[in-house]
Amino acid sequence: MAGLVTAFGSGAMTNSIHEIGDAACIFAIGTNTSDAHPVIALEIVKATSKGAKLIVANPLEIKLVRLADLWLQHKPGTDVALLMAMMRVIVDEGLADLSFIEERCENLDALKESLKNYDLKFAEEVTGVPGQLIVEAARMYAGTSPATILYTMGVTQHTHGTDNVIALANLAMLTGNIGKPSTGVNPLRGQNNVQGACDMGALPNVYTAYQSVADEKVRAKFEEAWGTSLPETPGLTLTQIFQAPHSDQIKAIYLVGENPVLSDADTDHIEKALGDLDFLVVQDLFLTETARLADVVLPGASFAEKDGTFTNTERRVQMVRQAVEPVGDSKPDWWITCQIARRMGALGFGFQNPSDIMDEIARLSPSYGGISYERLEREPAGPQWPCPTPEHQGTAILHTQTFTRGKGHFTPLEYKPPMEQPDDEYPLTMTTGRSPYHFHTGTMTRKVKGLNQLMGEGPVEISPFDAESLSISDGEMVKVISRRGEVTARAKVTDVCPAGLTYMTFHFAESPANRLTNPAFDPVSKIPEYKVSTVRIEKVA
Repeated sequence: MAGLVTAFGSGAMTNSIHEIGDAACIFAIGTNTSDAHPVIALEIVKATSKGAKLIVANPLEIKLVRLADLWLQHKPGTDVALLMAMMRVIVDEGLADLSFIEERCENLDALKESLKNYDLKFAEEVTGVPGQLIVEAARMYAGTSPATILYTMGVTQHTHGTDNVIALANLAMLTGNIGKPSTGVNPLRGQNNVQGACDMGALPNVYTAYQSVADEKVRAKFEEAWGTSLPETPGLTLTQIFQAPHSDQIKAIYLVGENPVLSDADTDHIEKALGDLDFLVVQDLFLTETARLADVVLPGASFAEKDGTFTNTERRVQMVRQAVEPVGDSKPDWWITCQIARRMGALGFGFQNPSDIMDEIARLSPSYGGISYERLEREPAGPQWPCPTPEHQGTAILHTQTFTRGKGHFTPLEYKPPMEQPDDEYPLTMTTGRSPYHFHTGTMTRKVKGLNQLMGEGPVEISPFDAESLSISDGEMVKVISRRGEVTARAKVTDVCPAGLTYMTFHFAESPANRLTNPAFDPVSKIPEYKVSTVRIEKVA
């Protein structure tokens, strides 16, 4: 996440999963860990069973609330106001770790000045959280050591998601909860290799290991290694890519393992953008909703049909070995890419196996410098990057001595509300999330009979108060309508949602929640505001 880079480096867990179980305080904000990361949730259960304090900040009454010492039920999109108010309490009551700040951080005075705008009255009005609960949360987090922060896309998928992450970085530094066991700022990645994809340069502004495209020395290194000239400026983000076909800035897209027709915000816009292309290639395991629109579909092999590595959410690199032969004409993704590159006349794609590719990664990526297939065979648990040399044991905790930029920089923040606010036409707020029974757009999990029996459709969850006011019964089919479009779904009346807030998952093509979501995006990260859209709900005639 771009905001976290400011203080800490790449957007990765600063600490390790097992350390969560030994934390004295856990602050879980914008994460439904029990549903989205059930194995990691067990570490939270372990910690609380040993007496750890648990603070949950979430608009929904998620399962973690049952374990929580404090539940901050803030309005969606008000994270900055909540976090800055907590920091105001910490500073005013002398709870900051001044020795840590003196040694490791800078710009505290500017942060203190900005905190004057976040008194409890303001925070209570904006967030809906009683001021006394904010005080208790600040005292609990600052006064209980070691304390760790866990977050997911409930923090990042906002038009101010970068500010949210910076606020969490500020909070951790202010209390000295960074660079030590069972502390840190820990984003729990939403998919099994999203950390590895980012590490390998699947971002428009960096090469592998977050080496900047704009850095002349870095660029020269890759140009020499690859025998070609490289652009001096970053490419487009995913959001920008799907805006570009309308102006002919992009005429063709080669899409690998992604289903944006269900996963991206305002999916009607995505379908139109794909339709404006001259040529679309989709490489995937199944004929997804996006693949059905493609000119060419290339059949990729699943993880069980090929060798490779995953880098998980705690930066741990682990080998995956082929267990079965690829089905039909499917091939490993790396092989397909190399074959296309060769046919286009590109040099340097003569890899014979994934081990060769990992050797190049190690040569060009300092944090992966000590990782090879031979080592992963010997150490199946896998090292955690940074692992710069073959002799290095890997790094369980980041920033133990210094931050990536040197001193951690406190950043003043201004509260910015979500781009859409409820009004007479769209009086309800909708937020989105995941089910424990399905993965992302259901490309694989919806093929499993047992999982469909556990959850075969995507309902719209609505509070009893709103259901009564709309004369909607539990199980009734309704239309959910936003400024982007409408979907039909079954109503689920539940106390999980407070009045005024509705909730949908995005796994189901029959009720595609992202047809409704707001494509407005964070100006830094370019991540859309999936978590806050305004809607109305109507009975189906």
